[in-house]
Amino acid sequence: QVPLVESGGGLVQAGASLRLSCAASGRTFSRMGWFRQAPGKEREFVIGISWSGASIYYGDPVKGRFTISIDNAKNTMYLQMNALKPEDTAVYYCVADSAALGSSWFRVDHWGQGTQVTVSS
Repeated sequence: QVPLVESGGGLVQAGASLRLSCAASGRTFSRMGWFRQAPGKEREFVIGISWSGASIYYGDPVKGRFTISIDNAKNTMYLQMNALKPEDTAVYYCVADSAALGSSWFRVDHWGQGTQVTVSS
């Protein structure tokens, strides 16, 4: 399997912005996206995108604050996170697969190692 490598996490104040990146080495997928998991909590779907960029899939807690995009030439996906809140604190995981776009995001095949996002009040 081709690794997915996340970067861009960090510690910020509430209201700040961060941009996460996910690089897929030498492979094209049908879709990519982001999950997050806070300590002691279940994983949560954040946002996803079809490879073409034509379809966006939003998790309700972040719609309107987070924006996803893909640079197809670089096989790199970006998550722009604005107006961050303490409840956004979690490990963020890049995910990808080649499944049909209607497939559940919770069945995605490939996971990155995660990057920590911490938002202080």
